[in-house]
Amino acid sequence: MDNITLKKKLSSYVSDKGYLKGVSEEILYEVLVAWENWTGSSSDFYRSLGFSFRQMAGLIGRAKRLKREGYFGSQEFKPVLVEGQATAGVGGDPCAAAEIVWKGGQVIRFSGVDHLMDFLKKSA
Repeated sequence: MDNITLKKKLSSYVSDKGYLKGVSEEILYEVLVAWENWTGSSSDFYRSLGFSFRQMAGLIGRAKRLKREGYFGSQEFKPVLVEGQATAGVGGDPCAAAEIVWKGGQVIRFSGVDHLMDFLKKSA
């Protein structure tokens, strides 16, 4: 995301006194990603967003704390292997079967992901 879009998003959280208040976690994550990808000086980063160091320091600190606590998670997909479970299903497909449990306890099983996708498209 470019800093112009981020600047517009952040401007909606500016209070009457010029403070950034109530910034959502999604925006904090976007600020943190932009901050980590920024190659210039910190003052240039703040200036590109249209805010001062004092306005942005708390936001970046809060975003870093949320990241340390694992709130944002990892953006990369990491497959999990369970011991004792087969790694491949029928035909070597790792996801050969799927099932949906409806509210009434009714279970619908699909032999393949393509059948599940067709069902979801038709039921939407």
